[in-house]
Amino acid sequence: MEGTDDKRFELVRILVQRSFRLDPAKWLEFLSENTKMVPVNKFMSGPDILHLFFYLEPDSGIQASLSPPSGVRSKVLCVSRILGKENSGEILKMQEFSGEEALRSLVGLTQEVTCPLLSRAEDSSRWAVGVAQEALKLMERQKSSAQVIEAQVGGLTFLPPPEALCQQEDLDSFHQGSSLDHGGVKHDDEDGSNELLQEHSPHNLHLPNDNNADASSRDSAVDDRSHLRDNGCQKDQNEQKTSVSHVSHLLHACEETVVEWVELVSDFLQQDWSGLVLDQLKPVPSEEFSFWKNRLKNLLFIQNQLMSPEAHQVASILQADDSVYWTALQDLQSHVLEGVREAEDIVMNLTPVQQKLSEVMEMDFHQLRNNMAAVMEEVHLLWTRSDFYCQPRRMVVLLQEICNLFIHLSRKFLPGQEVIGVLVSEPGPVLEDVRLVIQTLQALKSAYSQQEAQLELQDQDQVTPTESWTFLSHLVFFHLDIFLRRLLNIQEVHCVTLQFYQLDQMVLTGVSSTLLTDGVQQVYQAFLVQVRQLSSCSCDPTDPEDQTFEQYLDQFQAQVSDLETRLVSVLSKALEDCRDVPSAAKLVKMFWFFLDRPLVQDQLPPYLNRLVEQVLMDLHHTELEFYSEREKPERFFRFRPAAAARLCWNRLLRRRTEETLRSFRTIQNLCGGVAFSQLVLKRSEQIVDLLQDFRSSVRSDWSSELESQCGVILNHSLIQISPPAHLEVAGRHQLEAILQELRYVNREGGVTLHPNTDRFLNARDNIIQTYLSLHQMVSCYNQVVGGDIEAELPLIQKQLQELKENLSELEKKTWICEGVQQESQQVLIVHSNIREARANMDTMRRIAQGWVELDLLQRSGDSLLEGGIKDQTCRGIKADGEQLLRLTQVNRSLYSADESSETWTRYLDYVDDQVQDGLLQLLLRALHFLTDSMNPQTCGPALLAVSLQLQETAGLVFEPTIDDGPVEFLKATMRDVYGAAALVPRISASRDGNYQIQVLLTISSEVTQLEEVVLLQGWLQVDLRPFTTCLLSIILDWKHMYTHFLLESTTNSLQQVTRPAADQEESSSSTLSLIDTILLLEAAGVELPEHLAAQLQVVTSL
Repeated sequence: MEGTDDKRFELVRILVQRSFRLDPAKWLEFLSENTKMVPVNKFMSGPDILHLFFYLEPDSGIQASLSPPSGVRSKVLCVSRILGKENSGEILKMQEFSGEEALRSLVGLTQEVTCPLLSRAEDSSRWAVGVAQEALKLMERQKSSAQVIEAQVGGLTFLPPPEALCQQEDLDSFHQGSSLDHGGVKHDDEDGSNELLQEHSPHNLHLPNDNNADASSRDSAVDDRSHLRDNGCQKDQNEQKTSVSHVSHLLHACEETVVEWVELVSDFLQQDWSGLVLDQLKPVPSEEFSFWKNRLKNLLFIQNQLMSPEAHQVASILQADDSVYWTALQDLQSHVLEGVREAEDIVMNLTPVQQKLSEVMEMDFHQLRNNMAAVMEEVHLLWTRSDFYCQPRRMVVLLQEICNLFIHLSRKFLPGQEVIGVLVSEPGPVLEDVRLVIQTLQALKSAYSQQEAQLELQDQDQVTPTESWTFLSHLVFFHLDIFLRRLLNIQEVHCVTLQFYQLDQMVLTGVSSTLLTDGVQQVYQAFLVQVRQLSSCSCDPTDPEDQTFEQYLDQFQAQVSDLETRLVSVLSKALEDCRDVPSAAKLVKMFWFFLDRPLVQDQLPPYLNRLVEQVLMDLHHTELEFYSEREKPERFFRFRPAAAARLCWNRLLRRRTEETLRSFRTIQNLCGGVAFSQLVLKRSEQIVDLLQDFRSSVRSDWSSELESQCGVILNHSLIQISPPAHLEVAGRHQLEAILQELRYVNREGGVTLHPNTDRFLNARDNIIQTYLSLHQMVSCYNQVVGGDIEAELPLIQKQLQELKENLSELEKKTWICEGVQQESQQVLIVHSNIREARANMDTMRRIAQGWVELDLLQRSGDSLLEGGIKDQTCRGIKADGEQLLRLTQVNRSLYSADESSETWTRYLDYVDDQVQDGLLQLLLRALHFLTDSMNPQTCGPALLAVSLQLQETAGLVFEPTIDDGPVEFLKATMRDVYGAAALVPRISASRDGNYQIQVLLTISSEVTQLEEVVLLQGWLQVDLRPFTTCLLSIILDWKHMYTHFLLESTTNSLQQVTRPAADQEESSSSTLSLIDTILLLEAAGVELPEHLAAQLQVVTSL
């Protein structure tokens, strides 16, 4: 590898590895690449190359370069070559700095270290002849090159000074030549050029950071030159020639420098930002903002260079020699000054636009549309405030940049390729985004038009008119319009896709419904194929410069046109199958999303025009029906009042007419032809007017009829009693009919109300409340009167009499009277009490009837009889008896009956009869169970069971024992049965004696009829006379006991009847009960005592 054996190379390796902390393997990798070693080899072999730069790149590792690296922000290592004294060797100097400061560091190193070393007299005297001067020139050129590169990297224009300014010998020669040209004498009154020359004379010139020794040397040289001016006559001819040669060289160098400066500055000043747009680039406003800021920065940099000491030296040299380039330098300065004024003005006035655009870029895209006017207003203010920017060319460029910015934001907002890719999934959200972008960009154009119009108004109104925008708008929106057209095409694709997607679930009806539906589905499936092909496009549809999408789009639109033709044929056939206008209108609504297509609008109207004739035919049929059915519309509405039925039928016809008209309006815009529309509208108006007249007539007749009916009802009585005692609301049916008609009147509206009707309507709520109260009262009264039992009627006789008196008062009142609810309240109270009492009576009946199904005797499973009656059954019977007593006491309270009254006693007797019947059924059920169980023909399993045992002492025995036979068992069982029945207490104690006497008389009659002798089975004769005699004696004793009780009861009853203050109703009921008792006593053969007979005669005569 070339140069690797050099000791200097080893030193460089050590410096690089230490500086970058480089792994040895990385350094070996660097050495293995020849391309990377080229700069290193040149530095090692070329003595004129003074600097070598090393830096790291993230991807490619260590790099080497002979020039300062640009765009490097990391550390840079600069290895510099410094020649030793007397060319005895060279010194390598290392310096580390940031990549951005490489050029600045190189310039500083040359200016502060290398050049001062080479320019020192004591050092240069030790060098070979001319070596120091050549090295100094080389370093100056290198410094100048580095400054140029540094300025270029920073985007600035560096004006390199003449190399001759850095050579003291040339400056001295220039001033000597100048002195000789002026006679070797300096005059104080010479012109300003000499002053300018003196001001920038070599005595006052110096390089940055020169040491004192350099200054002393130059002072000495100046003194020597002053001495030469004073003694100019003593110079020889050779020195004069040498001085002239140096002066000419310096002047020529300054002139070349001015030419170079003019070229550099002119090239910069001629840079035009609008050229980017003319070159078909699409910059954004931020680039122009940066351009003007950098331009101002560079102009200020150039201005500072033109005002530097080096520039003043050049100016003084040119002015002293009266060179033509002195004027060129002055023109250059004026041009730069004018450029600074222009750039400052533009930067200052562009700042509000930049701030507004920065705010807009931070917003959500949905907010942009509302801020377009503010953006264009700032552009308007820029046009009116700036002295240099109010040029059509510059304004067109800025507006194009703003359009480019919003195009960029729009494309960033939209999902790029997915704009078309979503067609196969869910195009709806993307379509909304596309529409938003279109609306936003259109808002930008509208804001531009508003500002343009405002400028024109200002141009006309103001004394000093503002120049309006004379440029054409299509120049501004050239790229924006192209982008908008692309977005409109994308929107059209999405809309068409959504329209065709609606065909998926569409089902047609009619004669050929299946065939037509299949045709629609075939079109839909074919469309899906086209959508998939379009969505598979790999290009970005939002890029207007990409024409690949246009090719896909043209193919898609051609296929869609073919599908639309097929769909039109299906729709035309479906319209032909429609038999009425509503069906056709419904079909049109189903395809409404599709009817705005141009192809459909061209082919479909002939089919729709035939529907107009059907519309006119429907209107004609409506008119015929009106004339034929207007006298009998009630048959269509049987459950409504006649007038309401007529109005409802009229409303139905009108609704049908309006429906027909709505159906026509659905297709009106598609049919074409104003004549058809006017004819249909005129015909429908005629029918509507006809129906309106009929409705007004019906309302007038209805109003008069209601007035008459309301007058009759308002004066009608409230209730009426029909024989024998049925109560009902008077005029109930008429009242209900009027209330129903008034409900329809309120619903219908527009019916005139006359006085009686208005009076009835105002009192309607009170009348309804009165009717409801009366209806409830009548129902309750009829239930009280119609549902009584014989034993209950005497108990409620007094309450019924009071109710009749109240009802007689109600018969005198009308429907507008007050206090009806208070008077009906008494009926409700009586009804509530009696209803509860009757409910209790029903409960007592159910209890008594429930005993019929109660089994006192039960088997254990399907065989043997259980021992006795269960305690649970006895407790239930006892609880029933207690409930019967409680319910009778509750009913006594509800009836408000006196416990000692005869009416209450008879009521208790009625209840007692119900209870006795239930108990008899209970006993019969138990006895039938025993007889059925002992009957050999009907019995099933055994009733009783015993076990036979053999004992040593007793022999054969039964367990349980049967010595007494089954008689005792049956007696015990029957005692239990009667004992269970005895658990129920007697409800009526007054009837106990009467009942027992009747029973004893019946038993006595049966006993007396028994035979005296009975022959059993033909072999046993039984004499029954002792038995019958004893039994009759027992019956007689019981009979005497009960007859004595009845006589005492008769005595008490007669005393109660004959009391003067006795109630007539109670006396009559007591009399009837007393007669029954006396008849019973006579049947028993008991004669009344004379005093009782006399009292009875008196009672019966009353």
